[in-house]
Amino acid sequence: MRILLCLLWLFFSAAQAQVESLPAMHAGQVSVSGLSSGAFMAVQFEVAFSRTVIGAGVIAGGPYFCSQGSVFTATTSCTCTTELFACRVRPGGTRVPDLIALTDWFAATQTIDAPSALANHRVWMLSGTLDSVVPQAVMNDLLTYYRHYIDANRIAYKRDLSAEHSIPTDSYGNACSALGSPYISNCNYDAAGELLKWIYGPLAARNSGTLTGRFVAFDQTEFIALPAWHGMADTGYLYVPAACENSAGCRLHVAFHGCQQNLDNIGVTFVRHAGYNAWADNNRLIILYPQTVATFMNPNACWDWWAYDDTRYAQKNGRQMAAVKRMVDRLTSSPTIALICRRGRCT
Repeated sequence: MRILLCLLWLFFSAAQAQVESLPAMHAGQVSVSGLSSGAFMAVQFEVAFSRTVIGAGVIAGGPYFCSQGSVFTATTSCTCTTELFACRVRPGGTRVPDLIALTDWFAATQTIDAPSALANHRVWMLSGTLDSVVPQAVMNDLLTYYRHYIDANRIAYKRDLSAEHSIPTDSYGNACSALGSPYISNCNYDAAGELLKWIYGPLAARNSGTLTGRFVAFDQTEFIALPAWHGMADTGYLYVPAACENSAGCRLHVAFHGCQQNLDNIGVTFVRHAGYNAWADNNRLIILYPQTVATFMNPNACWDWWAYDDTRYAQKNGRQMAAVKRMVDRLTSSPTIALICRRGRCT
């Protein structure tokens, strides 16, 4: 028994030693993307921090503040994810005019950036024709929302792919029509590459061989106190291409996983196989993969887009939003993190 305990101690000590502090870097041109709850999170992060972000990729998401803080609305009108009530998704069902009015009101109270900054963003959207979780009517409402702030020529919307609820790839995952873990599907379509090319413009071909960069498991407790209490994991991931190790001029993309795509559910499958890293390798792109955990109010480890943890969830001072922004600040060498956050004592 003593030997077994010693071995377990050595194992966990080694695991902890592999987790390091998120490195301070000099990245620029910040963009975001996500699937499902990660897509809702990407939209609300983009809107709230529209002066920081330059564009977004949205796969199976919906308009900013879609749930309006209601789990009932989130699971019946923004998605079809409850067995207790009938799905109420329909064209216009998210009430986009109300969401636009709320966006403008938040901006007037300075809890989000002015939405006028969205005009310079580039947005890429994908909705699978078979998506039974976030039907196309919700994504069509997102298009209506974006068009209020962004010219049509800056928005790309793919809605003809026969895909279920997943992030499509051209090399990994379930059958495209399948619904289930890890919610990554081989659809002969490279969603990560397409969204990155739309946001950043022409890119060099992705690395088709062995990745040359490194994965960093980093300590998320630096950015949010008691993360597990607020739906965030102790550890997040970062992919750093070799070309970005010791030089400025790299760009930063934040990839938000969806529900049940976190480390506890699928390990590093999303981090390794969602499709971003091969493009990052040859295009000086750093990829940030923040991570969630399940809570009593959030058993599927979704991002907070319906106030399961925080009524300010869609604003700049929402706990998860502020935590990810602190990570972005570290990677873009913003000085604000040292003033706002101490290890284990973020507010």
